Amino acid sequence: MVPKIASMASTRPLCSLPSIFLSFSLLFVVSLLFFFSNSLLSNPNPRISHNTLQNGINVFVAELPRSLNYGLLDKYWSSSSPDSRIPSDPDHPTRKTHLHKPDKYLPYPENPLIKQYSAEYWIMGDLETSPEKRIGSFAKRVFSESDADVVFVPFFATLSAEMELGNGKGSFRKKNGNEDYQRQRQVLDFVKNTEAWKRSNGRDHVFVLTDPVAMWHVREEIALSILLVVDFGGWFRQDSKSSNGTSLPERIEHTQVSVIKDVIVPYTHLLPRLDLSQNQRRHSLLYFKGAKHRHRGGLIREKLWDLLVDEHDIVMEEGFPNATGREQSIRGMRNSEFCLHPAGDTPTSCRLFDAIQSLCIPVIVSDTIELPFEGMIDYSEFSVFVSVSDALTPKWLANHLRRFSEREKETFRSRMAKVQTVFVYDNGQANGIGPIEPDGAVNHIWKKVQQKVPMVKEAVIRERRKPAGASVPLRCQCI
Repeated sequence: MVPKIASMASTRPLCSLPSIFLSFSLLFVVSLLFFFSNSLLSNPNPRISHNTLQNGINVFVAELPRSLNYGLLDKYWSSSSPDSRIPSDPDHPTRKTHLHKPDKYLPYPENPLIKQYSAEYWIMGDLETSPEKRIGSFAKRVFSESDADVVFVPFFATLSAEMELGNGKGSFRKKNGNEDYQRQRQVLDFVKNTEAWKRSNGRDHVFVLTDPVAMWHVREEIALSILLVVDFGGWFRQDSKSSNGTSLPERIEHTQVSVIKDVIVPYTHLLPRLDLSQNQRRHSLLYFKGAKHRHRGGLIREKLWDLLVDEHDIVMEEGFPNATGREQSIRGMRNSEFCLHPAGDTPTSCRLFDAIQSLCIPVIVSDTIELPFEGMIDYSEFSVFVSVSDALTPKWLANHLRRFSEREKETFRSRMAKVQTVFVYDNGQANGIGPIEPDGAVNHIWKKVQQKVPMVKEAVIRERRKPAGASVPLRCQCI
C-alpha cells in the first residue's frame, strides 16, 4: 500500500489552485482581524472619533416673533425708567448721555443684575451669524426641523423676567398685569403648536433659563425639555417643600431638572480677564465681596462672615455690583490668593467666574453644588472644595488655606489660566453677532447638549410605543 500512496502522491499536484486561493483568503482575514483588534484595544470607544466630535450638532431655531428676543432689547433700550433695584443703573442714567440708534441687533444690558445671565444673547448671536463666519461654531444651524438634532427656542427669558422685576411694580409672581408672564405664555402657545414639539413632546427643545426665575410660571410645561441653567438651586428648593424639614432630604423628588437631560452653564463674568503673565504678588489670604444677608437663603454666608471678618489676612467687603463695587472687586480679587464662594440666593453666582478670570483660587463652600462642563473640566485641579461643616468650624478654613504652599498656589493658578477661555461668552462684537471663540462657553454648551441627544431620542421612541392611555410617572434622577 505504501508504494501505491507514493505513486498517487507523485501523480497529484501538491497545491491545487482552489487550495492556494483558500489559503490566501484565510491569511487576509486573519490580518484584518489582527489589525482591528489592535485598533479596538487602542480605542475602547471606536464609534466616538475625533472627526465625529468635530461634526457638531444640528440646530433648528424655532421661528418665534422678534418681539420675544431682539425686540425685547428694543423695548429695554427705549425705556426711560431705571432699574428700581440698584442705586445707579448704567443703562438708564438719570441724565441721558446717549440713545441707541435703531438697529437690528442691539447690545445686551450692562446692568450687572442682567448682564450676568447673558448666555441667551451670545448663544443666539452665534446662530444669527452668517454661515461663512461660523466655521468655528460647534452648533450647525439647519433650516428644516427634520434635519435637526435639537430645536433652539430663541426666547430671551432672562431679559424678559429681569425687565418685569426691575419695574418696581411687584407684579412678577402674579399673572394679571405681568408682561413677562404674557410673553412666557406666547412662547409656549407658539412652540406647542409646531410639528416638532408634537413629535417629541418638547423633549428635544432647548430653553435658556440662566436667571433662576426665568419662565417661572410655565416651568412644569417645559419640564421634559433640555434646560440650560446656572444651577439647580431654585428648582430644588421648590421641589423639596414637601420634605417637612429644614434641610434637604437625601433624595430630592424633583421631576423638572436633572444632570441627565439638562446642562449647567456658566454665569457671564463681570470682571476683566487677568493674563497669567500679568499676575503680581498677592497680599491677602482670602477675599469676599457681596451682601452678607440674602433674602433667599444665604444662612451659611452669614455665619462664615461672622467667623472670618476679624481674621487679619482675610478681606470681607459688603458691596453692591455698581461701578464702585466693580473696581473694588477687581482690586480685591487680584490682590488675594483665594476667593470665597459661599452659597447665596442659589448655590452658584458670577463671583466664581470672576475669580477664575482674576486668577484668584476659588474656595467653594458647598456640599451639593453643580458646576458647568464637568466631565470636560476637573475643578479640583484649580479650586479648593470645602464641606459646610468644616467651613463653619471656628478657625478651620483660615488655617486650612494657610497650609497651601506657594508652589501649590502657583500650580492652581497656572491650571486656572488654561481654562479661562472656556467660561467666556463675549465674542468682542457690540451687537453679539460674529465669530465666537472656538474654545469658549458657547461651543462647550453645545457639546454638552450633544451628549444629551441620544438619551432624548431614546425617550422619544419609548414614548411613541406606549399604548394609548398609558401613563408612566416621571422619575427623579438617581446619580
